[in-house]
Amino acid sequence: KKFLFSSPRMATGTQDKQYNPTLLSFFIYNPKFGPKEGEEEKKILFYHPNEVEKNEKIRNVGLCEAIVQFTRTFCPTKPAKSLHTQKNRQFFHEPEENFWMVMVVRNPMIEKSNKDGKPLVEYQEEEILDTVYNAVLQQCYSMYRLFNGSFAQALETGGVELLKQRLEKFFYRYLQTLHLKSCDLLDVFGGISFFPLDKMTYLKIQSFVNKVEENLDLVKYTSLIFGSKDVLRSGLEQDDMRILYKYLTTSLFPRHTEPELAGRDSPMRTEMSGNLQHYGRFLTGPSNPNDPEAKCRFPKIFVNTEEELHLIVYKAMSAAVCFMVDASLELTRDFCVKLNKLVGPHLTVLASDICEQYNINKRLSGPEKEPQFKYIYFNHMNLAEKSTIHMRKTASISLTSVHPDLMKILGDINSDFSRVDDDEEIIVKAMSDYWVVGKKSDQRELYVILNQKNANLIEVNEEVKKLCATQFSNIFFLD
Repeated sequence: KKFLFSSPRMATGTQDKQYNPTLLSFFIYNPKFGPKEGEEEKKILFYHPNEVEKNEKIRNVGLCEAIVQFTRTFCPTKPAKSLHTQKNRQFFHEPEENFWMVMVVRNPMIEKSNKDGKPLVEYQEEEILDTVYNAVLQQCYSMYRLFNGSFAQALETGGVELLKQRLEKFFYRYLQTLHLKSCDLLDVFGGISFFPLDKMTYLKIQSFVNKVEENLDLVKYTSLIFGSKDVLRSGLEQDDMRILYKYLTTSLFPRHTEPELAGRDSPMRTEMSGNLQHYGRFLTGPSNPNDPEAKCRFPKIFVNTEEELHLIVYKAMSAAVCFMVDASLELTRDFCVKLNKLVGPHLTVLASDICEQYNINKRLSGPEKEPQFKYIYFNHMNLAEKSTIHMRKTASISLTSVHPDLMKILGDINSDFSRVDDDEEIIVKAMSDYWVVGKKSDQRELYVILNQKNANLIEVNEEVKKLCATQFSNIFFLD
């Protein structure tokens, strides 16, 4: 066990201005593409912001090459991950051989006024966590790959020009959605929130999937999500599901939010499936499949090494289902009509059943009062994640119910955990009334924030044991 004291940063005066971390530049290069002098520009495959003049781009890429080569002399297998300077921090990632992605982030800063009234800038160099932003950079690649396949694949298909076009098209839009101040420990985990299923609901879901896959034989994989964030069933490999889940929950679903129908508003059920009402609609593909002019175009995704698939996302009430179909097959309007007719009514009934189950679970858990502790749990084996700290997390917003300083301590504890393989526990006494506890046990991590005035170490330990017994009774945390 480790025990640490952490003093909070001094609150800044009202006249001081605070600036969040911001993205200064983002570029992708391959040192093998311009080996001769005078050809350096050929190395650059993508550079943001594009307005930067050519020589500066070449200079910045050259500097990164030099840093990577220099650090390789110390550890050939593990090149540089980040470079810290007073004003900014650079992050490096080599997702495929010789392809380097670099992200430069300006450190957060405070602008104070000195006695003459002139602004004085103080850079907060220690406020940025390497683990968080390295994870964000890796996500940039994973998200690109989900929709475009690998860099090498683009080169094979259409050479450097095609790769440059794809990078430009994708990152021009994607970088606008990066909100660096909202990034935190959940980005490091990249986990998935799972819905707690009872046996009956599990069987209903399985029967729904079997029925659909039997009738729509083109469907290769099926995943189900409830309430825009809880996975009910995942048909993909873990790493593929992790990045698809990130896309759905931070991008696609927030674009289609609507007042959700609760279980009690479910439509009248009739046994005749022909008369079953349904609230189904396509989130990708045709907005109205019955319109003879409707285009049945779906986004394509790449999973499982280089497999290319159509992504069909269909929603009824608070349940969404993702069907993945081999991209070499053409999807017709007849297929869309058939899918709508078959899936709509059944998914509506299933969503209604799950809503009821959800409401029962809520009633059983008792009235919601502000608990004395908040926690984040993550399991490395199945990527299961649970947070009572985050009220809402999308790409553009991270509403946490705790102070940013506490989120920073969580990140620091996680960095400590990543350096050791052993099970470990760290307890930190933070701002006036707060205690932060991190437990790492057998591929699982639990972070607890307790708001307890005048508590001592033994009492804090007891509280965490109680939390483990009530919330994680089926999970064995080593003491």
